[in-house]
Amino acid sequence: QVQLVESGGGLVQAGGSLRLSCAASGSIFSINAMGWTRQARGNQREMVANIYRAGSINYGDAVKGRFTIARDNAKNTIYLTMNGLKPEDTGVYYCYARLQTAPSALWNDYRGQGTQVTVST
Repeated sequence: QVQLVESGGGLVQAGGSLRLSCAASGSIFSINAMGWTRQARGNQREMVANIYRAGSINYGDAVKGRFTIARDNAKNTIYLTMNGLKPEDTGVYYCYARLQTAPSALWNDYRGQGTQVTVST
C-alpha cells in the first residue's frame, strides 16, 4: 500500500508565500516522478509542477517564475515553494507520484488527499 501525505496548505494574503510538502510512504520500490496538480472550484485540474528522479522539472505556465519544486529522493518527499501568491492560485493542491511497488511491477500513479490553499485579496 502506498500513501502520499501533503502538508503546508493554509490561508495567505496575496503576495505572500507558502511551502507545501508531500511525503510518499509504503510499499515503494522506485519513484520516477512526483509533482503537484491543483483544482479550483468549478475549474478543471491543472498541472502545477513536476520533477523527475533524474532531475528534470516542468512548471505550468500560470506558476512559472513564482513556484519552485524540489525533491529529496532519500526521503521520497517533494516540496513546493510558492511565492508571489495570487487569488487565482486558490484551490486544492494534490500531490502525485508515478512509482513501482516492486521491480517487475507496472508504473502506476498515486495521489494524495489534497491540501487547501486559499489566497485572499
